[in-house]
Amino acid sequence: MHNHLNRRLLLTNGRIYAGGGRIEEGRLLIGVDGRIEAVGGTEVTAADAQTLDLGGAIVIPGLVDQHVHGGGGCQTMDATHECLNGMSLFHAAHGTTSFLATTESAAEERIVAALRNAVQAAERGLEGAEMLGVHLEGPFLNPVRCGAQDKANIRPADPAELERYLEAAGGLIRIVTVAPEIGGGMAAAERLSRAGITVSVGHSDATLAQMREAIRLGATQTTHHFNGMSPFHHREPGAAGAGLICPELTTELIADGIHVHPDAVKLLFDVKGPRGVCVITDAVYCAGLPDGEYGETTMKDGQVWLKDGSSLAGSSLTMLQALKNVLAFTGRSLEEVLPSLTEVPARQIGVSERKGRLEAGMDADFLVLDEALELKSTYVRGRLAYAKAAGAEKPKG
Repeated sequence: MHNHLNRRLLLTNGRIYAGGGRIEEGRLLIGVDGRIEAVGGTEVTAADAQTLDLGGAIVIPGLVDQHVHGGGGCQTMDATHECLNGMSLFHAAHGTTSFLATTESAAEERIVAALRNAVQAAERGLEGAEMLGVHLEGPFLNPVRCGAQDKANIRPADPAELERYLEAAGGLIRIVTVAPEIGGGMAAAERLSRAGITVSVGHSDATLAQMREAIRLGATQTTHHFNGMSPFHHREPGAAGAGLICPELTTELIADGIHVHPDAVKLLFDVKGPRGVCVITDAVYCAGLPDGEYGETTMKDGQVWLKDGSSLAGSSLTMLQALKNVLAFTGRSLEEVLPSLTEVPARQIGVSERKGRLEAGMDADFLVLDEALELKSTYVRGRLAYAKAAGAEKPKG
């Protein structure tokens, strides 16, 4: 919802991680347009502003999830406003302030319906996290590395079909996951990068040489690194090796400790540095729901698998949990890893000028956390999008 605030808001007494270091006893002044007017210490004042004392709580930039299919019983592919809004509310309650609604391989008409629905949602606005656009994951993938994507709906990259998606999305497609080695894959990568869309290699069996060709044509990232791709081998580094070797590639990472071993998470951070890693959830419909059977998938102990047990099928991860996991797995500080969940996705989506850091002129997207990094409240463009109920253990989406 693009409602403006009634008056300016001054948050005081916060430990603010602005993006360029931590401000103790920090203050954040938010304008009626939902943008940050000033961030700093006690010198930041505004007589006319509503004041909120944070009591020493931690304030971090809002987390940006560029790869999320669903959550809280909702998913992008349902192609209804209610479902995108439900996703938006669920993830706002778990630390996400903006996201890309992510599609999956399906019949063309289903993908088009999801894209058209996203266009309507962008115009109408959502109540929780802000939708920044769409991540088109499939159908131009390699069936050899399909993972949980439906093999029957994976197909070569047809240029006419791609144009129909671009037209249906009206400029909302920000990232496309493609396997460059399939028929038409390289041409699709070139077409997308020319259009200013981030090309991400995923569900791919590419060799290192093919990855280098894709980079030459404009590929700049990998989709859920290590998962759904040719693995690293010392004689053929594959797509997984390319992500480690090629500085041009930003590597997406599902940091649930299930998709990628905690030590491999640490390895990726050590090799790429936090600014080369983009932490995502890849969360699906049943994230936040009880264990059980959901369509073709089963969730047990928070792990989502295809019913036949052949593949993980997305995650039940949230961005705030991903942040805690990365801190635990890498041993790095909050300042060090925050860019991987804020500035890096903002850069990959092309919204660095307004998302990812807390400074004057940026959107007032931020989280208020306690000492244990538990979520107290979520603000999206200066508006309170989620607040933990007093005495509540598990907030509802």
